Amino acid sequence: MKLLYTNENRLLVNNVLNLVENAGITISLKNEFAGGAAGLLVPHETWLEVWVEDTDYDRAKIIIQSLFNTEQQPGWVCNQCSEYNDASFDYCWNCQYSSDQ
Repeated sequence: MKLLYTNENRLLVNNVLNLVENAGITISLKNEFAGGAAGLLVPHETWLEVWVEDTDYDRAKIIIQSLFNTEQQPGWVCNQCSEYNDASFDYCWNCQYSSDQ
């Protein structure tokens, strides 16, 4: 088995875990309950770790790289109120006009 991903932020680790599992790759999660030993161990040794089989490692690495290496998409200007909106918004933050209209 190979270590695929580790981080002190449990939410990021669980995001990676969900993406990899949804792709049909079997994972092993290690250090799930090691947080209680944080004062006795070196802090990074208590971080959650996502491990995968050697044969699935390359495919899983590509999946998580897509999570962190997203290109910035351009924002859009609302047709109703002319307010600039980030690409992550489907509706104008100012007037709730839909970007699809």
